[in-house]
Amino acid sequence: MSDVAAGGGAAWSPERSAAGGHNPYLIAFVVSIATFMEVLDTTIANVALRHIAGGLAVGIDESTYVITSYLVANAIVLSISGWLSTVIGRKRFYMICVGTFAFASLLCGLAWSLEALVLFRIIQGLGGGGMATSEQAILADSFPPAKRGQAFAIYGVAVVVAPVIGPTLGGWITDTYTWHWIFLINVPMGLISLFLVGTLVKEPSGAEEERKELLKDGLHVDYIGFVLVAIGLGSLEFVLDEGQRKDWFGSDMITGFALASAVCLIALIPWELTRKDPIIDLRLLGRRQFGSCFLVMLCTGAVLISSTQLIPQLLQTELNYTALLAGLALSPGGIVTLILMPVVGNLVSRVQPKYLIAVGGCIVAYSMWHLTGLNGDITYGYAALARIFLSAGLPFLFLPVTTASYDGVPPDKTNQASALINVARNIGGSMGVALAQTALAQRQQFHQSRLIEHAAPSDLGYQQTIDTMTRYFQSQGSNASDAASQAIAWVGQTLQRQVDLLAYIDVFWMLSIIGLVMIPLALIIKPVDLAAPPKGH
Repeated sequence: MSDVAAGGGAAWSPERSAAGGHNPYLIAFVVSIATFMEVLDTTIANVALRHIAGGLAVGIDESTYVITSYLVANAIVLSISGWLSTVIGRKRFYMICVGTFAFASLLCGLAWSLEALVLFRIIQGLGGGGMATSEQAILADSFPPAKRGQAFAIYGVAVVVAPVIGPTLGGWITDTYTWHWIFLINVPMGLISLFLVGTLVKEPSGAEEERKELLKDGLHVDYIGFVLVAIGLGSLEFVLDEGQRKDWFGSDMITGFALASAVCLIALIPWELTRKDPIIDLRLLGRRQFGSCFLVMLCTGAVLISSTQLIPQLLQTELNYTALLAGLALSPGGIVTLILMPVVGNLVSRVQPKYLIAVGGCIVAYSMWHLTGLNGDITYGYAALARIFLSAGLPFLFLPVTTASYDGVPPDKTNQASALINVARNIGGSMGVALAQTALAQRQQFHQSRLIEHAAPSDLGYQQTIDTMTRYFQSQGSNASDAASQAIAWVGQTLQRQVDLLAYIDVFWMLSIIGLVMIPLALIIKPVDLAAPPKGH
């Protein structure tokens, strides 16, 4: 087996390291600061939408463009960030992205209107979209293959824990201060990240050689590929985020964006496959190893992001939790992830990634199945335990997938591989949220149509319930007429609550199935040569 074939990492050498003589674990921590900041920002604004709408005097539906604009810009840049990172240089591109993100965060915090905020969020998304790819490529360059699992464990803490604490932190900031501070807190973190990266990280010599090789005959920009990616992924992100609110294909706008996305993404395949220097190397998806990892990450993003939204939503709407308490229900899971990340990071260098991923899929499926037992009397502990189960499974997915995805990928394709894996996580998250919210609405309609059949005056059980509740309200001091009205209203509220709970149960069943799908996908992944010595050692 050749060096490259043994894993993109087998061609690693100390001269290629981005650590620049510093401890590589320090580099992993440094690049994770900006990751945490960027991933946190994708969820922290969700709980502040009502405050933003009130502060800028707009409707709550209009304020959702604060989220959508960021995700669309993020998806576009993320998909081409591998190419940009190679052309500009990893460290250089990374610092540009961090600087852009921090500056745009300052502008967002000072925004005076919705239009200005949406514009600044687009700029913020452009900066944030490029960070993840560069960070993973820097980590892959800083560590030999046998230790990459531990490096990605540090990075993974930021990626997995940030969405968990985002809603809680966002709720606390908006309740204690104002919504402006959810953006302003990014500024000092961005400055710290810029200083540390500029001081400690170096541009790998190998990466610099690849850049010079790419540019020796002049810069050939795949403009058509860029336009197809921008319109295709940007339109897809808009459809996924706005579809449920705009009645999907009942809206001409959603239909138009869906058609534009389909046409561009289909046209992108033959175009990129025939380019010498494609802006996205789709050939990587044709590899058994990378393609399987891409699909597993797609499923992981779908379950993680959709459940992060569904659980607080369930607790607030059905159990009357405050935003802060609903967010705190997710916090124990974050602690479990912090504990397990380094443990799984060590296992990655000793156990085949395919088996760890299969274990992770089982745990995630079980955590979603656990939630199918919910009822109107569930406790805080029940919801927190479900999140703990999910958080225990995520390290077994994120770390082995990230590590195995580089196996067999040549070093000059590291940027492209990193970009596509991050696209999978982001698009998977958007698809998961869209699928979950759509299924929730449809199952609510289904269960309501079934349960309402038994709420007719001719139904004996309905009559007995109304009589019982009427007597109850009379015993509380209401007269006969008011007690009857209160009984009917109580039955209606109870019926609606049962409808909602049954719909949530159906959605968690669906997410459980997605978890099970990851198991056969994991078993497709080829064994990785864990003992392969780094070239030059």
